[in-house]
Amino acid sequence: MIEENVKKLLEEIPAYNAYGEKVTLVAAVKLQTADSINRAVRGGITDIGDNHVQEFRDKYALIEGKPRRHFIGRLQTNKIKYLLGKVDLYHSVDRYGLAEELSKKSEKAGVTSNVLIQINIGNEETKGGFPLEEAEEAFKTISALPALNVEGLMAMLPATGNETLLRSLARAMRKKYDELNSNGASFKYLSMGMSGDFKLCVEEGGNMIRLGTAIFGKRSV
Repeated sequence: MIEENVKKLLEEIPAYNAYGEKVTLVAAVKLQTADSINRAVRGGITDIGDNHVQEFRDKYALIEGKPRRHFIGRLQTNKIKYLLGKVDLYHSVDRYGLAEELSKKSEKAGVTSNVLIQINIGNEETKGGFPLEEAEEAFKTISALPALNVEGLMAMLPATGNETLLRSLARAMRKKYDELNSNGASFKYLSMGMSGDFKLCVEEGGNMIRLGTAIFGKRSV
């Protein structure tokens, strides 16, 4: 089933994108076994994303095919040391303190860490990230830190059935992404879209999506 799901997604996703951009599919592997992850890689997945540092550490050496590794969960500063040099892209730089610590530890380790700045597009108290109106200042501040390379923005849309609202928020993210790119940023990625809303997000300009259920099916826990 996993391989078939991956194949179907890779075939259908390009049709949703109106910007002519390649859409990167990141398999969200929270609570998945190494065998399930390897099946997804064999099915065509080139990028996998972890939510928890412990899971990342436990399964790191068990993953076949050398996919690009993403960290997509909220990261505690005291756990950065376990990820340095192993993560290709950090999606959830949601506060200055994290950016500063990641910069300091990356510089000390002699590595450059690629990051996305997380935007709290729905202004939700339960989610981290910078308000949309602070995105430019966050980019300027974080991109000036040593040993960090800001490759784009990340957002999670609110869990609501209001499609009009979701589309307006997704469009606002794309507008800010384009504005920053026009003003000196060299962004590659707008990471926006999960299993429940990825079609809408890609239609509105997301070019990186993080899918778990759509690939692996619903988790039992």
